[in-house]
Amino acid sequence: MAPTVPIDTAALSSHIPVVVSGPSGTGKSTILQRLFAEFPDKFGFSVSHTTRSPRDGEQNGREYYFVTKEVFLDLVEKKGFIEHAQFSGNYYGTSIKVVEDIAEQGRICILDIEMEGVKQVANHPTFPRPRFLFLSPPSMEVLEQRLRSRATDKEEAVLKRLNQAKVEMEYANSGEAPHDKIVVNDNLDKAYQEVREFIVGKGA
Repeated sequence: MAPTVPIDTAALSSHIPVVVSGPSGTGKSTILQRLFAEFPDKFGFSVSHTTRSPRDGEQNGREYYFVTKEVFLDLVEKKGFIEHAQFSGNYYGTSIKVVEDIAEQGRICILDIEMEGVKQVANHPTFPRPRFLFLSPPSMEVLEQRLRSRATDKEEAVLKRLNQAKVEMEYANSGEAPHDKIVVNDNLDKAYQEVREFIVGKGA
């Protein structure tokens, strides 16, 4: 059996990671970009590992760490991921080392992950508990308007995103979810201030 990857709990406990989740179209990317721009030295973004091939313009270590299936599964066996999953035949995962490296730089690691990943992180047997934030649309109707206004997805993709959003919102509002804070993005500036206050604190 492969040796388990050790976890640096000291670095992680002094710079507790923050898990940000929420349906596609709720404004996660916009809010996080704004947060990173306001606090350029305070945060680090967790770059995931994947076995899929790079797309045009993507760089290893920027969008993803592009690895072979063998390397990925070896890391799974060594328990080197906080969370991992398979989508459309490819593996994706957040490695413990990536999160630790950000904490050791004196930065707070931000993880933008899906619902199943949130469950894995929350139930990880040895990884110190992060803080969990869920970004929610004001309603399914508003989310549908936002997704359709993008005009980038086909009808099938829009319906798939809406179905997934319904599942995620039901989970977030259930007693099972680990979320410490739910922010409803009905106004971008207001939602940003709530996210900022939760992650950075008042008076920052």
